Order: sequence, then C-alpha cells, then structure tokens
Amino acid sequence: MPRSLSALAAAVTVALGLAVRALLGGWFAKYAGDALYTVLIYWLTVFIRPRLRPWTAALIATGVSWAIEFAQLGEIPSWLRPLLGSTFNVPDLLWYAVGAALAWCLHTWYARRRPARP
Repeated sequence: MPRSLSALAAAVTVALGLAVRALLGGWFAKYAGDALYTVLIYWLTVFIRPRLRPWTAALIATGVSWAIEFAQLGEIPSWLRPLLGSTFNVPDLLWYAVGAALAWCLHTWYARRRPARP
C-alpha cells in the first residue's frame, strides 16, 4: 500500500474518531473510539512498513492496543492519560480486535483490487 494512501487513511480515521465523539455519545461512541484507535495504529504501522501483509499489520495493531490497555493496570503518567487512557476495561480488548479486523478487511480489499507489482 502506498504511504500516501496509508497517511490519508490515518487522517480519515482521526476525523472519524473526532466526529464520533463529537456527534454521538454513550457506549457506541466509547467503543467506536476504541476500535478506531486500533485502526489508526494499523494505518500508522502500514505507513512505517508499507509492504507488511494485512494480517501482520492487524496483529501488530492489536498487540500495541492491548499492551497499552494492560499498561493501564499500572500507573499511567497524567500527561499521557489523554492519549493512552487511565482505566483498564476488559471489553476494550474486544473492540481493539474489531478495529484491527476492520482495517485488515479494508487493506485486503484494496490489495486484491490492485494489480501486483512486478
């Protein structure tokens, strides 16, 4: 995937996350935000390593998201809490996996519709 496309996908993901939080509320906004957080990590991973296979990027994005969530069992510095959160929540782990699966589906769809490079 070209870096420009993964950068665009990351920007769109941030815009979607901000829109969901601004326009919607409750559990849907919370868990959609969790999923989109992992989608963003996915696109940033693909930006850094454009030739990664979609399943590898999905595993990395899920792993990073889970590591951040489990880090919340300890003390997160106050200045990092807006970015990393501060409270461990088991359902978040599921929604991170949902986000990674969504990004994997989009990336796989894109890869299959593009001709292979020589």
